[in-house]
Amino acid sequence: MRSVLFLGTSSGAGKTTLDALYCRHLVRKGLKVAPFKASNLSLNSYVTEDGKEIGMGQAFQAWACGIEPTGDMNPVLMKPSGNGRMQIVLRGEPFMDTERGSYFPRDEIMEKACESFDRLAHNNDVVVCEGSGSPVELNLMDTDMANIGMMRARGIQSVLIGDIERGGVFAAVYGTWLLLPEDLRPLLKGFVINRFRGDASILESGIRKVEELTGMKCLGIVPYALLKFPEEDSLSDSKGSLGDGDIHDEFVKNLDELLDSAEEAGLDFEAIDRLLSA
Repeated sequence: MRSVLFLGTSSGAGKTTLDALYCRHLVRKGLKVAPFKASNLSLNSYVTEDGKEIGMGQAFQAWACGIEPTGDMNPVLMKPSGNGRMQIVLRGEPFMDTERGSYFPRDEIMEKACESFDRLAHNNDVVVCEGSGSPVELNLMDTDMANIGMMRARGIQSVLIGDIERGGVFAAVYGTWLLLPEDLRPLLKGFVINRFRGDASILESGIRKVEELTGMKCLGIVPYALLKFPEEDSLSDSKGSLGDGDIHDEFVKNLDELLDSAEEAGLDFEAIDRLLSA
């Protein structure tokens, strides 16, 4: 099983985009790649060719891989409907409606999510996974599926993404590592600083300190870029343009440009590649 999980210090940190970038990087190397996100909380969905409803982010990640989206790529989609009510879409089909305080069959649903992951892992060289929100929402950790849930269930080595645009990126990275259950910290191998503008050398002392405190390695700094990407989260502020052509082609072109820019800035994809063979 070859897989990696991109986690974020918060919602909107750039998990969806970094996941797509890494998918694209692996495809350029000639590998067969599939995206995966165990659970999404979103109303921004996509219907696959065979009628399965999944998160929009996994559809675009699939196109970054040069394949069509499938229901297994986002097996659990939770669609809020107001007043604490939510529809659960399981493997692309309506499964149940729930409301605040009602029974939620987390273990049953998690088992189905893992089955979807296993199918993708069997049929592809690499599965590139995306977490959801933050992995250390203390009030939600017992029911987490996309972050801690997959780390525990499949032992997936992970990379943490921090958004420097929001400020406090070093505190966010260190705080996330510190709050993660101790038995899972060894799976958190490195961190990436996203959306940086300016001279990256000014970050060096902060990076070295976080590396010293956590044992994680900084895998690179991604420059700020306007990439139009339909993220699930309401905090998304993507403002870039996809152009006037076919949306699939324009997205991949836009993604390739950002990938080239990230590589030039020193994002160490090869270090992430080594996690796949560890």
